[in-house]
Amino acid sequence: MSIFTDVNTPGAVPSHTDPHAQAESDRVAAEHPHANADVNIPVEEIQKLLPHRYPFSLVDRIIKYVPGQFAVGIKNVTVNEPHFQGHFPGRPIMPGVLIVEAMAQVGGVVLTQMADIQGGLFMFAGIDKVRFRRPVVPGDQLVMTVELLSVKRRRFGTMHGRAEVDGRLVAEGELMFALVD
Repeated sequence: MSIFTDVNTPGAVPSHTDPHAQAESDRVAAEHPHANADVNIPVEEIQKLLPHRYPFSLVDRIIKYVPGQFAVGIKNVTVNEPHFQGHFPGRPIMPGVLIVEAMAQVGGVVLTQMADIQGGLFMFAGIDKVRFRRPVVPGDQLVMTVELLSVKRRRFGTMHGRAEVDGRLVAEGELMFALVD
C-alpha cells in the first residue's frame, strides 16, 4: 500500500512556487500526459519510505509522482550543510557524489512504492554515463527528475536521473539499484 494514497489525488496542488521547478514538472508531465502527477509530499513522508537521515537525507519534497514511472524531487541547497565546510573553503560547491545520491533518493521513492517490490532495502548497484555540467552552490534549488527505465526479477532497477538548477542541466546519468533483504 502506497503512503501517497491521500496526496496523489486528482486536483492536488503542489506547494512549490519556483518557476523552474514547475517548468521541469511540466516537461515531465508532457512526456507522460496520461497521468496527473502533481503532489506535495513533504520530507516527513519521504522519511517514512527512505532510511536516510541527517546529514544524508537529500530530498526535501516530492512535487510530481507517477507510480512505477517517475518522480520529481526538490533539494534546497543551504550553506549550513556539513560538506560545505571543506568542499571548498571560500567557494562552497555541492559534491557531485551528493548530487547523484540525491537523484538516487528520488529514485528510491519510486522503487519503494512499487506494489510488487515492497520490503527490503534498495542500494546502488552502479552508475553509468553520469556527467556534471555546472556547479551547484548554496542558495540553489536542485530539481531532480528520476524516471524508471526497467526492473528485472523484482530485484534490480535502472533509472535515468536528471538534475537542474534554474532550468539548466547540472547533472544526469543512469542509476542502477539492487534490492537487498
